[in-house]
Amino acid sequence: MRSLAIRLARTAATIFGLVLVTFVLLRLAPGDPAELRFADPTQAPGPSALEAVARFREAHLLDRSLPVQFLQYLGPFDLSPRGHECFGGTGEHRWNGLLALDLGHEYLRPSVSIGSELARRLAVTLPLALVSALLAFALAVPLGIAQALRRGSAFDLLASLVTLTLYSTPVFWGALLLLALFGPAGLGWFPVMGSQAFETFGGAVRHSVLPVVCMSYGALAWISRQMRSAVLETVQQDYVLAARARGLPERAVVLRHIVRNSLLPTLTLVGQVLPWLVGGSLVVETVFEIPGMGKYAFDSLERREYDAVAACVLVSGLMTLAGLALSDFLYARFDPRLRHVER
Repeated sequence: MRSLAIRLARTAATIFGLVLVTFVLLRLAPGDPAELRFADPTQAPGPSALEAVARFREAHLLDRSLPVQFLQYLGPFDLSPRGHECFGGTGEHRWNGLLALDLGHEYLRPSVSIGSELARRLAVTLPLALVSALLAFALAVPLGIAQALRRGSAFDLLASLVTLTLYSTPVFWGALLLLALFGPAGLGWFPVMGSQAFETFGGAVRHSVLPVVCMSYGALAWISRQMRSAVLETVQQDYVLAARARGLPERAVVLRHIVRNSLLPTLTLVGQVLPWLVGGSLVVETVFEIPGMGKYAFDSLERREYDAVAACVLVSGLMTLAGLALSDFLYARFDPRLRHVER
């Protein structure tokens, strides 16, 4: 019970630190959402535009100090002019902020709820990340096992070279290369652009091939290297040598003793890969014009939508923490040594 309380306290402190750092960095970044909304590039701002900017900044507390803005963002009370009566507001909108489970509305599109928009974007990003993670594990685990069992062979050297190249290839460069090779300008095998295609299932599948490949190749290389190292370590264990000394068939030794025990360290990667892919989807979704959370974060950053960007960062952080907790749970569940200690 004490360890659970400590873990929860650390998680809460991590979330608060993430929220605070994200808030400060966004507010210190150059640019002003009020000026972006009311700016007219064809002419100099007149008195009416300056007055509209001032009203906008006052309504969203952008003219107040950073501590006041942070309290407004954190909640649960609304400190704006139409907020809670205890803080001089009209009482029209009493509750606001993260503690009130309110992510707010966009600056440039006031009718758009950030929470609703984020949920809609996650419905696109999560399936892509899940399929990418499944593809990466399905290919990386047998590849790592085969490399370890054929250590030093030509296959091992070639596979190591390929995985090292994939792991070293930046995602943005890989995405542009896939566009050039398989897009309309290249072989024309797959459509690659346009958010309209994700409105139908068939269009979503065809448009998802290249993004899934782009999102999964880095994870595939990383997982296969981890799996290879785990198998090489397991092969040297005494129980493997004892199994071979008892005359067990090599197939039984590999499947029952080597592979089964080598999968335990890989379990820690299960909960980490999916949040990593979701959080790293920004580049892929931007290049392929996919209307997911990564593209939403990028577009929001360009428009200085502070709360929208902070919401995307918060979701990525929460998924990472959940992934780490899942990894710990899986390791404790399937490792007999930890189960023995708990008993």
